[in-house]
Amino acid sequence: MNRLSRLYNITVQLDKILNQTISSKNREEIITTVNQLIEQRGDYLNQVTPPLTADEKIIGKEVVVLNEKIEEQMNDLFDSLKQEMKQMKKQKKSNQSYINPYKSVQAMDGMFLDNKK
Repeated sequence: MNRLSRLYNITVQLDKILNQTISSKNREEIITTVNQLIEQRGDYLNQVTPPLTADEKIIGKEVVVLNEKIEEQMNDLFDSLKQEMKQMKKQKKSNQSYINPYKSVQAMDGMFLDNKK
């Protein structure tokens, strides 16, 4: 077993995990697993030093291709998470306006204050 085979196996695991259907229910579990695999992968990356054999160069090229795919999938996951957070923030603001509709009104004691914004 050469030095890059473990790195390749972890990269393939990352790809499989990120190819799953990610919902709000399983997102936290998937993110935790991805973080653990990335830490393991980082440790193996630090152990890889030149010179590389011909087989290791081939595996390295496959890892680079998979890494680009994984990076894109992680960016999609991050974007969906940001979108959901924006939606929750917007929903929270909307709910607050129903609870206290006069919170943003700046009139005091029947007097109208003209604030130029």
